[in-house]
Amino acid sequence: MELKNKRVLVVGLGKSGLAAAMFLRDRGARVTVSDTRSAQALAKDIPALLEAGIMVESGGHGLLTFRRQDLIVVSPGVPLTTPEVAQAIRNGLPVIGELELASRFLEGKTVAITGSNGKTTTTTLTGKIFADAGRQTLVGGNIGLPVIELIAESTPESWDVLEVSSFQLETIAEFKPHIAAVLNLTPDHLDRHGSFAQYAAAKARITENQGPEDYLVLNAEDVATQKIAGKTKAQIYWFSGRRQIKQGAFVHGESVFFTEKEGGKPEPILPVVEIGLKGAHNIENVLAAVTMARLAGISAESIRRSVASFHAVEHRLEFVRTLDGVDYFNDSKATNVDATIKAVESFPGGVHLILGGKDKDSDYTQLAGLLRERVKTVYTIGSAAEKIEHQLAGVVKIVSAKTIAVALSDASQAAVAGDVVLLAPACSSFDQFENYEHRGRVFRELVLGLKE
Repeated sequence: MELKNKRVLVVGLGKSGLAAAMFLRDRGARVTVSDTRSAQALAKDIPALLEAGIMVESGGHGLLTFRRQDLIVVSPGVPLTTPEVAQAIRNGLPVIGELELASRFLEGKTVAITGSNGKTTTTTLTGKIFADAGRQTLVGGNIGLPVIELIAESTPESWDVLEVSSFQLETIAEFKPHIAAVLNLTPDHLDRHGSFAQYAAAKARITENQGPEDYLVLNAEDVATQKIAGKTKAQIYWFSGRRQIKQGAFVHGESVFFTEKEGGKPEPILPVVEIGLKGAHNIENVLAAVTMARLAGISAESIRRSVASFHAVEHRLEFVRTLDGVDYFNDSKATNVDATIKAVESFPGGVHLILGGKDKDSDYTQLAGLLRERVKTVYTIGSAAEKIEHQLAGVVKIVSAKTIAVALSDASQAAVAGDVVLLAPACSSFDQFENYEHRGRVFRELVLGLKE
């Protein structure tokens, strides 16, 4: 892709937008950035942009700004239905995302991981397995480091392990991972995609450019994920935590196995007991990582060592501390209902659950049965609290706490030895926090500040 002297507009000045703008400038493009936030809100970034010769439009998008471009790069947080972006598409202007832009310049083999839940854990684990095996490994994407920042270190020998979201996949054109994985599909981001079908279609785009030389790893126990098998030209491998499968990774008895080809002999990888992650959903994440690692030629023994030494990632069923016999867990990354279900399922009972944040058009009634079985009290926070309280009325004791600080204080006073206090909000964080990491850090600091 030739960028020198091209007029390029970057829409949305988040982490990936800022990285894209600087990359484009370094490649000789004439760059403008446009964001709906005020100049005051962007004050920490504007000086560096202007110093780099990048024009900044703040406080809204101008139609003329969009019309005068050769290329438009939209950040993941910017919907394609944004009026100015939609008009640019109708006018035939090329509109891509930061993932697509970066993929044109990455030199290594790409491993791309998506799904409704488990992406961060699986991406982090996969990156560790590859790195531990001596592979030159770069990890980025939706996990926190913009893909575009990997380009400087990407070589033909590198493995570029990427967490990719539905927002990023909406704006691909040629993105073609050598190994792709779809972990699961459950309703999420319906406020953005409009329907589960459109959300699933965005996820399925991960494989649309793959060919017979590539691999697609799918969850054999997830009906929506299974449907993607009919949309790919790649070689399909499966994973299952419930039954033996013909090609891929599975649990049989007390061990994880991998079968390389249909009709082949299952190869033992590691005992399940060596997996240091809580919950059946994390067994599935390990199976997906095992499959991708074996497809890349990494030995079973190397995989076993990496998995056995891997522990929960930050904000994902992260153990914080035990105080007066009560365990505190931070699962701020549980930003949808299904993630919260998986978190609660990791504990047999005695759960004090903190729910709430910014609603994503979710159905919280799906939690009802599990809450009756395992949760003592729900503490609601954020703008979604009223909806949650309405949908779960009569199911479980509910305390309207409004903030994490109050919720944690109430929960810590009510919990007794053997109980669990769990932050698994089922909502995004953007009503009270910068992001889920910020929410998780606040929770962790508050827990560490509790006195015996």
